[in-house]
Amino acid sequence: MAFDVSIITLYPEAFPGLLDVSILGRAKREGIWSLDVTDLRAFGLGKHRQVDESPAGGGAGLVLRPDVAAAAIDSLDVADRPVIYLSPRGKPFTQALARELASGPGMVCFCGRFEGLDERVIEKRNMIEISLGDFVLAGGEAAAQAVVEATVRLLPGVAGNQASLEDESFSNGLLEYPQYTLPREWEGETTPEVLLSGDHKKIDEWRLNRSKLLTEARRADLWAAYLNGQRIRASETDDEHD
Repeated sequence: MAFDVSIITLYPEAFPGLLDVSILGRAKREGIWSLDVTDLRAFGLGKHRQVDESPAGGGAGLVLRPDVAAAAIDSLDVADRPVIYLSPRGKPFTQALARELASGPGMVCFCGRFEGLDERVIEKRNMIEISLGDFVLAGGEAAAQAVVEATVRLLPGVAGNQASLEDESFSNGLLEYPQYTLPREWEGETTPEVLLSGDHKKIDEWRLNRSKLLTEARRADLWAAYLNGQRIRASETDDEHD
């Protein structure tokens, strides 16, 4: 059964975009996942297909109407798929969340615009708010493509080498180690000798150490979480031996 992705957007021409190239495009053609796009404007009101109104209480900008958004959502066969609202106030999107989504039947992504979406439809349709980070985009289309790509590439049969997914950044709570290839010497810099040694135990140790160093230097939050996880696992192991 295919992993079914539905997109609701004011700009359907933005899709499939990057979702139709490389391994994702191939996997879609092979039926591993599917994509359908719904034009929110089609559910707009009146002659001009209005989808927004001024915010209650005053303020700048416009807000997407709940009746219009709900009509678009209800036109889909949502079934057990989560309805995701791409929003800067949502919970952070992580590799762990991508894996959780990939284990399900698919997703519905609602791409916001203007000042956001009326709170009532978010609550009534049990929408899950997800954010790519602490920044604001003009709309949710780019964020939706990022969430879909990060999730779909984890589906069985999409990546050419499933083992490579286990070594990349965030899979073990650390940033990925540095990568090297040919030529062995370039602009006075050489590939680390350990990577050419053929000693896989030493290579694994080098890669883990470099991952730790990079994570500690660049992402204090991830490093603290990793250390805490190591302490918890050590404590559980001690308890088992008591």
